[in-house]
Amino acid sequence: MRREKIRIAIVVLAITSGIGVSAFAQNPELPRAPDNSMHCMEGMTMPGCPQPQKQTDRDQQTMPGMDMDHGQQGNPVPDSQVQDTHTTMTLQEPENPGHRTGENLPAPELLKDIATRPAKTLADFTALADANNPTLRLANSLVRRSQEQARQAGLYPNPSVGYQAEQIRGGSYGGGEQGGFVQQTIVLGGKLGLRRNIYDQESKADQIGIKEQTYRVHGDVEQAFYTALMAQATVQLRQRLLGVALDAVETVHQLANVGQADAPDILQTEVESEQAKVDYVTAQRQYLQAFHTLAAVSGKSDLQVTPLTGDLEKLPELNTEQIVDTIVQDSPTIQRAQQEVEVARARLKDAKRESIPDLQLRAGEQYNGEQVSENPSKPVGAQSFASAGINIPLWNRNQGNIGAAKAEMERAEQDVVREQLVLRQQASPLAQSYESAKFEAERYRTQLIPRASRAYELYLNKYRNMAQAYPQVLVSQRTLFQLQINYLMALHDVWQSAVALQNYTLSGGLQMPMSSGSSNTSINLPAAGGSTE
Repeated sequence: MRREKIRIAIVVLAITSGIGVSAFAQNPELPRAPDNSMHCMEGMTMPGCPQPQKQTDRDQQTMPGMDMDHGQQGNPVPDSQVQDTHTTMTLQEPENPGHRTGENLPAPELLKDIATRPAKTLADFTALADANNPTLRLANSLVRRSQEQARQAGLYPNPSVGYQAEQIRGGSYGGGEQGGFVQQTIVLGGKLGLRRNIYDQESKADQIGIKEQTYRVHGDVEQAFYTALMAQATVQLRQRLLGVALDAVETVHQLANVGQADAPDILQTEVESEQAKVDYVTAQRQYLQAFHTLAAVSGKSDLQVTPLTGDLEKLPELNTEQIVDTIVQDSPTIQRAQQEVEVARARLKDAKRESIPDLQLRAGEQYNGEQVSENPSKPVGAQSFASAGINIPLWNRNQGNIGAAKAEMERAEQDVVREQLVLRQQASPLAQSYESAKFEAERYRTQLIPRASRAYELYLNKYRNMAQAYPQVLVSQRTLFQLQINYLMALHDVWQSAVALQNYTLSGGLQMPMSSGSSNTSINLPAAGGSTE
């Protein structure tokens, strides 16, 4: 293996120095080139690879098979230029094998212990979210609040009891009148039922809010899961890239020991390996970040980091021509807006009835101490009294509240239209993004990656037969790696758009759920005489 790596690096050095491959074809002692197998990602099936996945950074790569050495084909190199090349080689500074520039520290293995833990699936995180996400509990508490407000609004006013006394000193007749009474307000016009109906309608809106919040939570969990799954696949890919870079460093130092590489060669190779370490550590950090985000939206921020298991390539099939209309018609957001119209209609009905006055009834029993005869002395004794009264809606017929309720109903109706337009505005671009990313992923899987894989194999075979420079093998290998990364990115984009469409474009799994009613807990107080507030 060591002789194999030395031979590869010597060929690279010879090509970059202008010597060419043919100079090495005459040396039968040199080992053959290594068979660098394709670097493929686990859990994904690609042509020529066991399994891949998708990540970030879409950088254009040199297309395999394209001649980037413009002006060299068919034009032999002048003898003077060859002489200059050899002169330049003799001036190169030999590298001291014992010299090191900077520290050759290994890349931290941040996920070393995590890999041994049991993997979790999307279903695991969805179940965690259903049980632990606080916003779902908040949504349920809003329903209970509106139900209790409805019960309170429909309660009948409490009666009043009291003491009443008149002419207590009695004047010249002595005695006076004193006793007790009972007073009750009789609510007319069915106002109690109408008041209760307002909160019943708000309760229905809050029940829709539970379903709406569930879609928000599930959508966020699914998107966070596939983001973390892509980050995990990226870590695996970056790890393989780091292995390639470290092998190159080992090879160039071996060449330096036999005088076939100098300081610039070693430094450049070490720079590439250090960059690979940075990319590898960054990929690990991105996975940790993605996992913590997933755990937070699942309601378990202290969840231990574990591997994930899932299939990025098993893409959902969506009919984008129909899904936008389906979202606009069936979204819980639209259902809630339509229910808000019913709430406004209930408020308008109640406002129209509130002008009907309530009947005030009052009755009592008292003792009259007034004397009706002088000899013998005899008081009037027990007597009863009763009264009934009603307000006359002369000046205040609740006309202002009625007008405000009509305006609120018009607002609620227009809000339905507004929400429909907003959903269409959000869903249409997502549908196009889904189709675009799906097409892109399919092209990577069936066209780009197979071609890049085949190009790599052909360049490697040519090199083995001493018909191709090894740098071109490296270029094709790097191109294959980059296409696999781009493939991961395309799959990630497909999942993000598809999940958003399947969850009615709803997001915000940790935001406060919307409430149809108010948080007022002082409606229809027992001592308020029947008032609603």
